[in-house]
Amino acid sequence: MANPTSTVTEYWDRYASGVSAESDLDTAFGWTQWDGHGPGRELLGDAGSALELGCGRGVEVAALARSGVKTEGVDVSLVQVEQAREQWEPLGARFHHGDVIEFLRGTEQRWDAIYSVWGAVWFTNPHLLLPLVRERLEPGGRLVFSHAEPVPGSSGPQGMYGGGFKGRRVWLHQWAAAPGEWEELLRAAGFEHAQVWVEPAPELDHVGTLIGVAHR
Repeated sequence: MANPTSTVTEYWDRYASGVSAESDLDTAFGWTQWDGHGPGRELLGDAGSALELGCGRGVEVAALARSGVKTEGVDVSLVQVEQAREQWEPLGARFHHGDVIEFLRGTEQRWDAIYSVWGAVWFTNPHLLLPLVRERLEPGGRLVFSHAEPVPGSSGPQGMYGGGFKGRRVWLHQWAAAPGEWEELLRAAGFEHAQVWVEPAPELDHVGTLIGVAHR
């Protein structure tokens, strides 16, 4: 069998090359894949500081920073972080390059809210990530995250290839869990008032969005 060729960084650098940097910050913050559909930034409460895990090109970070929230983002892709810094740091947003597990382990800072919009919570082992997130939240702070609803019957790490099935093998793993499973994982990590649900798509039989909110 041939040696593996993929790295998580390579996957997201490759993804960044095909993403436009154009964004309207007035409508940028949302949890679902459907523009203008579902809850918005109100899920973060009245947070004065926030950290996005897997911030990508930093649109949500920028939207919060422009409204006065002290907001930072961390992403494993240097390509995306550099794009975000160039475009959004003038608004007061801050961006860090690195793996979210290593970043959280290496900081003593705390935030009112830590969130992930189709980001690192989906792509990181929750048994490792969730306890670290809780430690880095202020008392009463909250974790909010979203990603696609799980494929029925799937649970645990699920592999996926980037760019289709031709060319070099570039892949990563997503974490699949039903809402009830997510709530158990959050409670096991010490969170309180954990609520996870699937927000239905605006059209029947389309893919919904799993959304989770939990408090320290």
